[in-house]
Amino acid sequence: MGCFTGSYYIRSQLNSVNKMYKIYGIPNCDTVKKVFTWMKEQKISFEFHDYKTMGITEKELKNWCEQAGWETIFNKRSTTYKELSPEIQASITSAAKAIPVMLVHASIIKRPVITKGDEVILVGFDAKKYAEVLLSKR
Repeated sequence: MGCFTGSYYIRSQLNSVNKMYKIYGIPNCDTVKKVFTWMKEQKISFEFHDYKTMGITEKELKNWCEQAGWETIFNKRSTTYKELSPEIQASITSAAKAIPVMLVHASIIKRPVITKGDEVILVGFDAKKYAEVLLSKR
């Protein structure tokens, strides 16, 4: 079971001990760059998935939305969201409505999403939360 705190989703248990962390995002995103730096400073291994160039599947988005909530994964503060028509914005009221938009506009996905196996560990970046979650599980 996970919990949602502010704009950060934290997974309470890390069950996938043998799997590497995977960071999903866009490499030129400032927040993603901060996460790369933080992870490297802490000597935490990870792989990166650029969902702008590598894509993202509907299955992955459904899984993330089920675990962290679509409101956490779907970034209404993004420039991409603000560029959508008011009609489209108003129509996004559930995961079922948000996922197709995220598939077309990957930039609207909150960054970064960190997983381990199929489990969402963190969404967004807060160094204190990262330390609590990632360093305590070493």
